[in-house]
Amino acid sequence: MALNKIIPKLFYDDINIGLHLFVQCLDFKINYQDKYLYVLSRDNITLQLVQDAELAKESRPEIRIETDAIEALYLEIKDRCPSILHPNSNVVKLQPWGLKEFALIDASNVCVIIQQPF
Repeated sequence: MALNKIIPKLFYDDINIGLHLFVQCLDFKINYQDKYLYVLSRDNITLQLVQDAELAKESRPEIRIETDAIEALYLEIKDRCPSILHPNSNVVKLQPWGLKEFALIDASNVCVIIQQPF
């Protein structure tokens, strides 16, 4: 038996903030939506966005997305949505722990770190 993927669920007070980050800027596709839930995917990644003001107040997650083409993805995001580049990690940088990384942050402080093994 193998565990093959993790599917994060992110809670938003305003779902449009999450849709901006993932659909408009990261080019995820909407696979399902109803009044409160969106299921998104791109390549081999699936995630859920939920509009729930109470749960959104509890915490702001940090998620990591691994890629095999970090420079190309960085240029895509920089061209499409430069405003979401995290001010503390807004360029591709080789980290001491052996990953190339840069980070994104949306208007509600959800942080997404893009990483690639070096």
